[in-house]
Formats: sequence, C-alpha cells, structure tokens
Amino acid sequence: MKKILVTGAAGFIGFHLTKKLIKNNFLVIGIDNFNNYYNVKLKKDRIKVLKKTNSKFKFYKGDIRNINFLNKISYKYKFTYVIHLAAQAGVRYSLSNPHSYIDNNIYGFLNLLEMCRKKNPKHFIYASSSSVYGLNTKLPFNETDTTDHPLSIYASSKKSNELMAHSYSYLFNIPTTGLRFFTVYGPWGRPDMSLFTFTKKISEGKKINIFNKGNHKRSFTYIDDIVEGIIKIINKPPKKNPKWKGPNKELDKSNFPYRILNIGGKKTVTLFKYINLIEKAVKRKAKKKLLPMQPGDIHTTSSNTNKLKALAGFIPKTDLEFGIKKFVDWYKNYYKKS
Repeated sequence: MKKILVTGAAGFIGFHLTKKLIKNNFLVIGIDNFNNYYNVKLKKDRIKVLKKTNSKFKFYKGDIRNINFLNKISYKYKFTYVIHLAAQAGVRYSLSNPHSYIDNNIYGFLNLLEMCRKKNPKHFIYASSSSVYGLNTKLPFNETDTTDHPLSIYASSKKSNELMAHSYSYLFNIPTTGLRFFTVYGPWGRPDMSLFTFTKKISEGKKINIFNKGNHKRSFTYIDDIVEGIIKIINKPPKKNPKWKGPNKELDKSNFPYRILNIGGKKTVTLFKYINLIEKAVKRKAKKKLLPMQPGDIHTTSSNTNKLKALAGFIPKTDLEFGIKKFVDWYKNYYKKS
C-alpha cells in the first residue's frame, strides 16, 4: 500500500482529498494544527468523518513550522508522495495579519521542502493559487504568464512557494508540482469563503456585502473536480527536461523536475450570477449592500487548464448551479445537526 502525507488534512481540500485517497487504497497520513483562523469544530468534525472510514487513515495533530515534528513523522512513515495543502489562507486576512503568512506559508513550506530533501518522495505536490496572477489582465490566465505583480501578502507567499520549489528541484532533484487553485467551493467549505458567508447571511435574512458592486468574475471550481485533478497527477511527477526553452518562453517548467499547473473551473462567471444561484438554492432573495473594490482583490480570474488536460485528461465537469446546491444542502444539514 502506497503511503501519502497530506498536510492540512482537516482543511477543506485536504478533507475531500483524503477521503478519495482512502477509497483509492492509499495509506494516508494526515497532519493539521487545528489553528483558529476559522471554527475549529468544523475541522475536528472533518477529521471525525475521516477516522470513521477505516484503518487507512492515520492522523497527527502538529504544526508544519515544527521541523522536529515533521522529521518524526517522516521517519515513522516512508512516504511515497507528499501533498502539501496546509497554509494560512485568505487574501483579506493577510492585509491585517501578514506575519502569519510568512510564518506558515514560507517558513512552514521550507520545512516541508527540507523533509522532502531528506526523504526523497516520488512527487511533492503543493497548493499554489490563482492569486499569484495579480495585475495580469490577459485572459484566460496561462501558466506561462508572468506572475511578478501580486496584490497581497497571501499571493506573494504562494509565489514564493513556487520559487522555493524550483530551487529545491534544481538543487536536490525533487519532483515538484505547484497547483494554482481557482476559487474552490463545495460542501464542508471554509466559513471565510464567499459561498459560506452569502449562504449564511441570506438564510438569516441579513445583508450581504458585495464588493466591486458585484462585477468580479471568477473561475469557480467544485471540490470534486479539484480532487480528481490532484489524483490524476500523483503518479505523473515532472521529469528533467533537456529540451526546455528557458524562462523567457516556458515559465511553468524547467530543465529540472519542476512544474506549475492551473486547476480551475470550466466557466468564468460574475459575482452577481453567483449570488443569484445561491438565492435560488437557498430559496430566498438577498439583501445587498454594494461596496467598492477591496484592496488585494483581483478583478477577474479565468483559468486555462489545457496543460492539465494534456497531462492527465483533466476536464472540470461540475455545473456551478449543481455545485452551489450541493453546498447549500450540506450547510442546512450540518447546522441543523450542530
């Protein structure tokens, strides 16, 4: 049985990915520190669900900023693969708490790379973000676009991860793949995300804040599509590429085992359209407060996933209306039980 380390296993994406990996007969070693960025109960409930599955899930509470903790775990289990999802999330939170992003997303990431340097897994996959595209205006976003103008410390930390991964791929031949996620949503989602916030406030008859007057556009990506994309590339690590044309033409790869991939939804829609679908699922009209653009926000994200399709046959399948309804159904059921 192949062993795989998933950091951030109690998180939204980590939870869903771990469930799927267990079904695919991986032994999953999950770690999480249960930080209080959002409701810890939600994280603990996710882990409870995972522990009910079977013996193919081992969970350890610990922090990626603690290199001794990571070393103990890596010595106990010889991982075949590492999927790194633990991070300090949230663009807006980074405006007031920048140090948390440096500590978790850069220093913690360095510890994971050092662990991989010693244990040499077959593939190190890590979460980047569409936020790295920053001020780019050419749409859709391609992995070969420059990402030198991020708009938040969160985005800067993810861009830093990509640069650090390249250094370690070059220095120590570690196969690394950075996945640029585009606005992931679905059941068990984070309370700080717009879908959760809008669903909660609309359900309670409270006013929702709509920044940029609803003119944002996003490539919303359903969680099942994200998980499918990750699963498809686990056994497809990047390899040395002597035919690499250089950073002026191929920014998403290198002549060493390094790769960047977009993973996003099939359509880009406006925030107003998104809210309309939430209203439909909740069966209640929203009370809206239109506000200007917030610092750190990107106006539009649009994902070109042709490279992931060519590599692994990834095609996002989930319709946005269906995905939102699935979330709203989960939300109502979860809080009815809580």
